[in-house]
Amino acid sequence: MNGVYLMKKNITYFEKPGIDNTDELIALVKERQEELGINNILVASNTGKTALKVSNEIKNINIVSVTHHAGFREKGKLETDPKIAKQLKERNIPIYASSHALSGVSRGISNKFGGVTPVEIIAQTLRMFSQGIKVCVEISIMAADAGLIDEGEEIIVIGGTSQGADTAVVLTPVHMSSVFDLRIHEIIAMPRP
Repeated sequence: MNGVYLMKKNITYFEKPGIDNTDELIALVKERQEELGINNILVASNTGKTALKVSNEIKNINIVSVTHHAGFREKGKLETDPKIAKQLKERNIPIYASSHALSGVSRGISNKFGGVTPVEIIAQTLRMFSQGIKVCVEISIMAADAGLIDEGEEIIVIGGTSQGADTAVVLTPVHMSSVFDLRIHEIIAMPRP
């Protein structure tokens, strides 16, 4: 092979997106996390249920739960279930709520004036893979900007489509100002488009 390093890994493709894939996805993430020795997992978890499930199955790592900003579904309200939030807090799992890195103000501009912004084009391009891939990239940027994870360190990010989890990637996060330096190293699993 002339000194070329070759790595072969499997990607799991779920037949359809959604919550039914959550348990299998967490098992796949646990296996890959152990293989790579990764210490940080980000979980897109609006109600907190998925983050709680991850913490039940994967121990002795840093988990961050990322949710929608207040007012995303209902004006002035967060979607995280207070009972679940309490359990996550007891496990030292932070819940981070913030504007979406790949829409936020851009969506407000488009809603008001029409058209599309460059940030929305990035988001739509990632959706060509899956909604979960877009979510994984987005929440990694949000968590890096909040100082909840270190920029430049490989992490596992779990995302999904609507509810539950159906996508996981290994990536190196960056701050919003360096978005094109973000690197997706591996897709652990995703729904097949």
